[in-house]
Amino acid sequence: MQDLNSPFAIKLLMVYEGINNNTAAARAIKTLKKDLEDSDVRVEVAESFADAGSIIVSDPTLQCILLKIDEKNQECCANAEQVLKLIRSRNEDVPVFLMAGRTTASEVPSDILDKVNDFIWILEDTSDFISGRILAAIKRYRRFILPPMFKALAKFSKVHEYSWHTPGHTGGTAFLKAPAGRDFFDFFKEPVFRSDLSISVGELGSLLDHSGPIGESEKYIAQVFGADRSYTVTNGTSTSNRVVVMASVTRNQVALCDRNCHKSVEHAITMSGAVPTYLVPSRNRYGIIGPIFPEKMTGESVQKSLRDNPLIKDGVDPRPVYAIITNSTYDGLCYNIKRVNELLGQSVDRLHYDEAWYGYARFNPLYHDRFAMNGSPKDYDRGGPTVFATQSTHKLLAAFSQASMIHVREGRRPIDHKRFNEAFMMHASTSPFYPIIASNDISAAMMDGAGGKSLTDDSISEAVSFRKTVSRLNAEYKCDDDWFFNIWQPDYIYNKDTHEKIPFCAASEEQLATDPDCWILHPGEQWHGFGNIEDGFCMLDPIKVSVTTPGVLPEGGLDSWGIPAAVLTAYLDNKGIVVEKTTDFTILFLFSLGVTKGKWGTLLNALFGFKQDYDDNTPLERVLPALIKGNPGRYEGMGLKDLCDSMFKAMSDLGTTKAMGEAFSLLPHPDMTPVQAYENLVLDNVESLTLDEMAGRTVATGVVPYPPGIPLLMPGENAGPADGPLLGYLKALEAFDEQFPGFTHDTHGVEVENGKYRIMCLKRMS
Repeated sequence: MQDLNSPFAIKLLMVYEGINNNTAAARAIKTLKKDLEDSDVRVEVAESFADAGSIIVSDPTLQCILLKIDEKNQECCANAEQVLKLIRSRNEDVPVFLMAGRTTASEVPSDILDKVNDFIWILEDTSDFISGRILAAIKRYRRFILPPMFKALAKFSKVHEYSWHTPGHTGGTAFLKAPAGRDFFDFFKEPVFRSDLSISVGELGSLLDHSGPIGESEKYIAQVFGADRSYTVTNGTSTSNRVVVMASVTRNQVALCDRNCHKSVEHAITMSGAVPTYLVPSRNRYGIIGPIFPEKMTGESVQKSLRDNPLIKDGVDPRPVYAIITNSTYDGLCYNIKRVNELLGQSVDRLHYDEAWYGYARFNPLYHDRFAMNGSPKDYDRGGPTVFATQSTHKLLAAFSQASMIHVREGRRPIDHKRFNEAFMMHASTSPFYPIIASNDISAAMMDGAGGKSLTDDSISEAVSFRKTVSRLNAEYKCDDDWFFNIWQPDYIYNKDTHEKIPFCAASEEQLATDPDCWILHPGEQWHGFGNIEDGFCMLDPIKVSVTTPGVLPEGGLDSWGIPAAVLTAYLDNKGIVVEKTTDFTILFLFSLGVTKGKWGTLLNALFGFKQDYDDNTPLERVLPALIKGNPGRYEGMGLKDLCDSMFKAMSDLGTTKAMGEAFSLLPHPDMTPVQAYENLVLDNVESLTLDEMAGRTVATGVVPYPPGIPLLMPGENAGPADGPLLGYLKALEAFDEQFPGFTHDTHGVEVENGKYRIMCLKRMS
């Protein structure tokens, strides 16, 4: 019976209270169960609706559900309806059979009937006949459950052909010929190697010409993600960004660039030879990067930016042809896309949203109108800009690392597939890893239909629960003149029924998880710190949780005491908890599809542990042993509070947080385009300089401090005066790093020699 083309076993849930009773119906059900098991079906039995609900939530591999119902029992019908709602909220297609008497169809409530596929007359048909109907329904379901690429790959991997093509391990057999190879094979198991194939396997099609199952997969992905066309990329969204930039803009054309852009955009601008004009985002008291304000996106404001750009001179077309915006930001701020399209659409025909951290947004109504492919393609105004979205399906969806997607919705000046594919092929590998392609396929299937909302609902709910818990604890400790961590989020929300203003920690979880207004950055609210922002323009994504440590005053500036977030990050790391991002006083946690109550409960316990160890000034030998071992003598005899106090004082004296705000609040003067700076780098017309030597010099490479991870200096820009904000900020970081080994900053473009920062700059012209 088992389908050899299927990569997973058959599993069925039977919901039947009293299956072990000595009744005719129970005996018939047990016979049916045995017949199904004899056909290689694994049958799980739930003897209550509550147990059934738990199994349905925890096991998505169920391929059929048999549900006993007593149509004359109102409580039974109500419970059955709840279970059916749960099933259909997570899977619209799995076959569901009702098991009851002959009168069922006429007496079962309509709210139940519209959620089931068929009926079983357990005492009137033979067990063989019933099991045959169940197996036929499962077969039909299995035929459509898998997306095109993974289905073809799984089928081909079971052929066990002798391969005379690449890769050279030929299905993994090469690894069996050496001890190290055997360990490698045993670790990853045979299916991985059987599915690592060559483009010579014609049955799977080609990533480069988008044919066969790969092409069908991309069409399926476009349908699921609301695009006219979609492309699978196996080299990450860094490559996806390069493809879109290279297809959209070329040498001596102007590109409008969000200054809060990933370094891959810098690379793409350099490769294309385009001339960047930057749109500068806002920043709050924590150093969190906010949105580009709408007034900076208007046609008039863009024209002023173009007039002020010294790179737009003879030979450069002054009309911008392309713009890129980061949505959502690293810290979870997402734009009203219709508003951005309206504003930037006045200036450009091609608008690119880098949604590397945001591929799930389409699948939950909380994010309505806040992602690039919003709405239906058929309703898109084709007179608007052509829109691109690049998404890292490996970041917050469930694909393998390096999996990415490009989505296209055509408007003005579209780029037809043939031309776009030339840019795609310029960056795509001719030897892609097929499991990455298949994982994109599966990610789309997981989000298709009811599954996408169910999965994103779970993430949002877990994030909301964690946020409320920390907010409540912060309020309770504050009442006792004590401290606890907090979360960057609204202090209050308005009850959607009574319009009463209530503290965040007292808000309904249901409202927080479903009402976008709870997360809107309303103008003038102190919590977000972005001033009089246009109402509704920007929203905080609840699944991106920034835990804040004490030290920053509500109105800005540093308090008299504080806890640097870097110390908390080191503490958590010692407990096996790895965070996403750390700034001076914030730590970012991502509540992705895999987060559970157990996982965030462990994080909460660790936060309690830090508070206790801080209050007790526990010796660093106990709480940060790796720090002591790696820096003998430097931290000897210090406790956790001692370290925090010392580091906070240094940050206050050096003014690192203030210096960051000042440095990123201005645009450096561009002496040349990024491509011109890169050409000088290739020609070795560069030298490595200390910060003291860099005044007035042109940098050859980007300088990108992490955090926040956006360019302080782009290639070709001037470092400014020795006492200016740019070099001043870098000098503050350099001084901090010298004082606190083990907590040094990661700044791309900076080499450290004997504690001194060195940066590649262009040589002076003789």
